[in-house]
Amino acid sequence: MPHFTAGRGGVIVVGSVTVDVTTFSTRLPLRGETILGDDVTLVLGGKGANQAVAAARAGARSALVGCVGSDAFQSLVMEGLRSEQIELDHVSVMPGATGVAQIRVDASGENDIVIVPKANALLDLDHVSEAIRALAPTSSVMLTQLEIPLPTAMHAIRRARAAGLIVVLDPAPAATLPDEIWASIDIVTPNETEASTITGVTVTDAESAAMAARWFLDRGTRTAVITLASAGAVLVTADGSTTFEAVRVEAIDTTAAGDAFAGYLGAALAAGDSLETSIIRAMTAGAIAVTRRGASPSLPFAAEVDALVNRPAVTAPPDSGQPPATQ
Repeated sequence: MPHFTAGRGGVIVVGSVTVDVTTFSTRLPLRGETILGDDVTLVLGGKGANQAVAAARAGARSALVGCVGSDAFQSLVMEGLRSEQIELDHVSVMPGATGVAQIRVDASGENDIVIVPKANALLDLDHVSEAIRALAPTSSVMLTQLEIPLPTAMHAIRRARAAGLIVVLDPAPAATLPDEIWASIDIVTPNETEASTITGVTVTDAESAAMAARWFLDRGTRTAVITLASAGAVLVTADGSTTFEAVRVEAIDTTAAGDAFAGYLGAALAAGDSLETSIIRAMTAGAIAVTRRGASPSLPFAAEVDALVNRPAVTAPPDSGQPPATQ
């Protein structure tokens, strides 16, 4: 199993910032159908912002690199980020609209999402280069995702690798990337759907997840972690594969579970934790997140994760009705 040496403590997140408009209803409407919902929220979101918040709540020094608009949503997202003590020197305000995510959540906790990038589409290569140059000397890990322009995400990966950072890619939403980029990624963390889309391997269980993970390793990625919802997660490195059991909780809303995972993984690696310990903390954070509604409001604090990681193991009875958490 690879050992990732860190210790500088900082986590850089290059990614999206949105306002999340989330509706909750018993079920999702059919095409052309109108139904009545139960609730609606308007909060800070975006995979970049969520991961920066998660890393900060995990105890890491967290810096966000991204763009917001000059519209009425600007104050909502910036105040939300400042309240988490995230470094915002490299978040630019651009003329026009802030990104928006429209999220629908049903009674089972499953969701679908439409993202309108707006200001996120304006995050460019020079912005990223300057941010990584400034932040790398006090950072250990760079997290990025694919809600920003693909060339910008690829540039962030290359610049972070050149700066000696641990590079973690959450490949969501799934997209076809240049084949050469995989060798610049230390850890890739797709869920089963993203892994299936990217690799062409249909992921349904731990065995097929390991097959998909090896697709990434064959292209030069050091480590692949495939998250499998209620089936846990599978870690594959050149040394072999390890399956991690899911944390058992009752899921209410799976929005941002993957962001909780990524942020906590980055924070733990930046603190110098082992890869296995980092994954356990990340899975626990994701499990807590699915028990709460919303994106950024669902992200747990370090003390909550500590309490769940350290609790005595309890096996739920078969008829308990509490499924394992999704990641």
